[in-house]
Amino acid sequence: MHKLLSKQTDAKMLMLGNEAIARGAVEAGLAFGATYPGTPSSEISANLFEISHESDLCFEYCTNEKVALEVAAGWANSGLRSMAIMKHVGLNVAADPLMTLAYLGVRGGMVIITADDPSMFSSQNEQDNRYYGKLSALPVLEPSSVAEAKEMIKYAFELSEKLQEPVILRTTTRINHSTGTVSLGDIPRVKKDGDFSKDPFRYVAIPAVSRKLHAKLVEAYGSAKTISESSRYNFVEGEGANGIICNGVSYGYVSDAVRELGLGKAVKILRIGFSNPMPEKMIGDFLAGCKKVLVAEEGEPIMEDAARGFAHRRGLTVPIEGKGKDCFPVLYEFDPAMVRKVVADCFGVADKPAKAVEVSDVPPIPDRPPNLCAGCSHRATYYIVKQAAAGLDTIYPSDIGCYTLGVLPPLSMADFQICMGSSISTSSGFSKATGKKVICFIGDSTFFHSGITGLINAVFNNHDFTVVILDNGTTAMTGHQPNPGADMNLLGLSGYGRVSIEEVVRAAGVGNVTVIEPFKIKKSIEAVKKALEHKGVSVVISREMCTLYAKGLKLQSSRRYMVSSKCRNHRDCIYQLGCPAFYISEGKTRIDPGQCTGCSVCAQICPENAILPIKDR
Repeated sequence: MHKLLSKQTDAKMLMLGNEAIARGAVEAGLAFGATYPGTPSSEISANLFEISHESDLCFEYCTNEKVALEVAAGWANSGLRSMAIMKHVGLNVAADPLMTLAYLGVRGGMVIITADDPSMFSSQNEQDNRYYGKLSALPVLEPSSVAEAKEMIKYAFELSEKLQEPVILRTTTRINHSTGTVSLGDIPRVKKDGDFSKDPFRYVAIPAVSRKLHAKLVEAYGSAKTISESSRYNFVEGEGANGIICNGVSYGYVSDAVRELGLGKAVKILRIGFSNPMPEKMIGDFLAGCKKVLVAEEGEPIMEDAARGFAHRRGLTVPIEGKGKDCFPVLYEFDPAMVRKVVADCFGVADKPAKAVEVSDVPPIPDRPPNLCAGCSHRATYYIVKQAAAGLDTIYPSDIGCYTLGVLPPLSMADFQICMGSSISTSSGFSKATGKKVICFIGDSTFFHSGITGLINAVFNNHDFTVVILDNGTTAMTGHQPNPGADMNLLGLSGYGRVSIEEVVRAAGVGNVTVIEPFKIKKSIEAVKKALEHKGVSVVISREMCTLYAKGLKLQSSRRYMVSSKCRNHRDCIYQLGCPAFYISEGKTRIDPGQCTGCSVCAQICPENAILPIKDR
């Protein structure tokens, strides 16, 4: 039995934040979950997907976040509890249905999880998705701890059904990927038989209907304001003439700072967990009782600006500090030491941090830049394309996924990248604007997510570039989640279809389609050369299973390689491939057999044929 299905009521369990959210959804009676995987949210989906095979929960990996939100909306408007899960940039993709779904509302509870990523640990930006709550006029909840995240999910479903609107739960990486103790609650029977009641003048968003629905949304938003004022997730603690307003993970940092600085009698804290709409009266009363206020929030100054507006409406002149040169930054995530220093400076007390641990005798930690795994087929594909395109003036637009790691030397195969699916569309622009040979890279999951429309556009407008689709059979970067092209039989799961990338590409009108096996170097180089010579849109599908995925499925080759005495130390293997299985020892090139996967790419490019299989392992 999956550990998150434990029925030991009132037992405590150590959980990752994302596990706690998944457990909270189970305790809320979730009927349906949908996602496109994205760190830092991925483990929520992974756990719910596993749980769905042991319970009445239905869970789907969708082609993108827009689809996930729309499918979940169908369940919610059939009277069942549903959840759409995504990382922060995924909500950009789902924004189109989000805005109108707010007008239509829901019948069953619906929660939309957006996992924001301050400091961009695994993202291309660090946008603050609290703005989506303001833009859509939907409630936003923000947990401050792992345990609270579990409880807040249940509250979110209740709130959604009370308002008949979706509710946004905004987490951040530090909540998603922290570990904490969680108390288990009851798991109810899942309501799984829905029914849709036809009512076109509520559910069909034509202008005449939407004008009335907008008024209804404004009314619901007013109700949410009233609820926010008394929500248990907005509270004041402590006492004193000064105050700090905080949210999310900042609350933990602020609480520690106030205690460590001895400000318990001088500074009170207002924690905002129901952050949109903000409790104006509650915040106004808090400001009225303070001589000075500090706002601690990661990201944009949303609470700070709101507090200034509330103070202005009340005629209050209390100083409010938040973002600024000598205060909190807009950039990156907070840490306890930084918050303590800002609190100390703001309220005029000495910050005496703990003495740093003596590390002068500890050698520096070696740099470890992000790198493609040993044996990754993407490395072979990049080498193949680089050889095939030798002598051409090229531009290499790339996309979101493992293959983005091709940006670093010695591969250097990424010149431009915006978002999921953009590699193909931007290639259309580059090819027309520059006349250079444009070769773009996109993964299998990303192609299904948002690459197909760009490809159809390129065919229709007769653009001239080559698309390389890196088909490794899984959504690798976020942890090997399935996509429409994956063979689910390998996971022992039946009842799924499988979409052929090659057939989709041909159906989109591409006449020049080549499939290569990237571990066959010489043959693949010749095939790619022919694709590059084609005038118009050509597509190369590089098909080879992700090496880590293959290892997990016990399909990886047992063969390993070594550098023999034939080696003349040209180091082409290192300088052209950069495989992390290679290292230098006593001036000589070596292969770590523990990392080598037996792909044989290095053996095929060695000028002396000095890289040979290990005969006796």
